[in-house]
Amino acid sequence: MNWNVKEISSNVHQITFNTNWRKNDWEQWVLLSGDRHHDNPKSDHKLQKKHLEEAKERESPIIDVGDFFCLMQGKYDKRGTKKDLRPEHRVNDYFDAVPDTAVDFFKPYADLFAVIGYGNHEMSIKRHHETDILQRFVYRLNAEAGSNVFVGGYGGYVKLQFTCGKRETISKLLHYFHGSGGGGEVTKGIIKTARMAVHQPDSDICVTGHIHEKWTINLPRVRITSQGRVYHDNQLHICTGTYKEEYGQGAGGWHVERGSPPKPLGGYWLRFTSTNLGSNNWRINVQTMDAV
Repeated sequence: MNWNVKEISSNVHQITFNTNWRKNDWEQWVLLSGDRHHDNPKSDHKLQKKHLEEAKERESPIIDVGDFFCLMQGKYDKRGTKKDLRPEHRVNDYFDAVPDTAVDFFKPYADLFAVIGYGNHEMSIKRHHETDILQRFVYRLNAEAGSNVFVGGYGGYVKLQFTCGKRETISKLLHYFHGSGGGGEVTKGIIKTARMAVHQPDSDICVTGHIHEKWTINLPRVRITSQGRVYHDNQLHICTGTYKEEYGQGAGGWHVERGSPPKPLGGYWLRFTSTNLGSNNWRINVQTMDAV
């Protein structure tokens, strides 16, 4: 791998890419994911594995923004139904089985994960059952795979630092927040980007999940350097989608009964490239590609 990750504080991490971004054909990929709901029978494990294999081929770190697990089938959870249990989780120690079986699935790809944040599903179990499933999963994954995966926050930051040689470094700041509330069947949650831009002025990329929608939008902004030069750039906002296909044939179930449509599956790729601006000045560019 040409990258490594370290923790700066509990919800601030840094991924350093040791690479030659002065090459004309240089590129670096990062996979953004969220709302895997991995333990739910409706979670598309085949699609997850497809993207994990692609990330391995591209040597891409993965940043996950939460709801890695569903965790709604506990003994006293009113939301639970037997049909929403995978066979391997039909056991008395359900909250032990979920992270254990997930380790078996993700162990071949453990070195790809950089940061996994909390979602509302993990936080609900932590709050009501006094156990941290995400921490337990990551601890065992690192122990068995020898990986260096970090648990983030419900929101947090990842500094993407592109290093060329010993001294040349260009950075991009990524802010992640699992999400809150509903997305709105018409607006798809896009209206929230304007609010986030106000309180995240330093972030180059803002990533959210939670509402199981997929979109990207660039918000143009005016900046000024410490030398007083005015310039324009974009703040990139991304909603990551889900790996949980709840609609099926539309015959019934909670998702269908509340009138919700099919949701877009997968995540997003970030593809970084470089541009020579002349006079030994370089720019790191970022574009998004749908991970389907």
